[in-house]
Amino acid sequence: MGAADAVPGVSGGTIALVTGIYERLIAAITAVSLARIRAVLLGVLPGHRNDAVGALRAVDAGFLLVLGAGIATAIVTVTRIVHTGIETMPVLTFGFFFGLIAASAWVLFSEVAVDTPARAAAAVAGFVFAFVVSGRAAATLGDGLPVTVLAGAIAVSAMILPGISGSLLLVILGQYEYMTGTLSAFVDALLATVTGGPLAPLREHGVVVVAFIAGAFVGLFTVAHAVRWALNRARTATLAFLVALIVGALRAPIVRTGEQLTELGRTWTPTAVAAFVAAAVVGAVLVVLLEHYTGIADIDGDI
Repeated sequence: MGAADAVPGVSGGTIALVTGIYERLIAAITAVSLARIRAVLLGVLPGHRNDAVGALRAVDAGFLLVLGAGIATAIVTVTRIVHTGIETMPVLTFGFFFGLIAASAWVLFSEVAVDTPARAAAAVAGFVFAFVVSGRAAATLGDGLPVTVLAGAIAVSAMILPGISGSLLLVILGQYEYMTGTLSAFVDALLATVTGGPLAPLREHGVVVVAFIAGAFVGLFTVAHAVRWALNRARTATLAFLVALIVGALRAPIVRTGEQLTELGRTWTPTAVAAFVAAAVVGAVLVVLLEHYTGIADIDGDI
């Protein structure tokens, strides 16, 4: 799940479905509440141990701990590779992302019926929002801590949506490259500190990582539950909006490739366009193969 969540276009929720842990994951996430967190924190006090144990069992804490460790390990590893690719091979990297996103949109839209005015309006709204935001978000939102908290809260909602990638939501918000770079820098600073290096870089990047995690934690109680509420009230219209987000987000890899080429003193050339398309084809084929061999495109029935 961590490897999937680290790249835009592939959903960790999809991997959860493939591995058969999706229902257990959703049950554990939705079982987390402030009351149970309080019970766990008070478990260190005399007479509260049984309540703490009961709360831990209710949220399937052992499962979440092991799963979280695996996700964190994969994210740290994969984001480092992705960040290096963005800096050194932007055309191939963003082309690959474009293919992942485009194929995900094609696969998922085939399962969403946009056959009423309300559903069509939801799809148009999702597309327009993602198209506009994915082209301007990085410059408009910046990279302050409040934005990082917001990004974490929104990205975590993808955990309950097979087919919707948390990294894709970060791309739409213009925070993907910033967060992958910050995470890589934080890991480097942590390793340097262990070997006697300075603490300043660890504090600088650690604040951002903690802010993102805090936002994700808040999102478990707000954004994720809001998405589930919307799915329960207007499932098809909500899915149409969410899948249309993916289509609108196709603008982001193209825009970011152009910006990255400019930073490197290069421009779009026929060779660059061909490389972008070739990488996109590879990404699209991977998604189509995943859907073909797992048969999990029926998101309307799985959520």
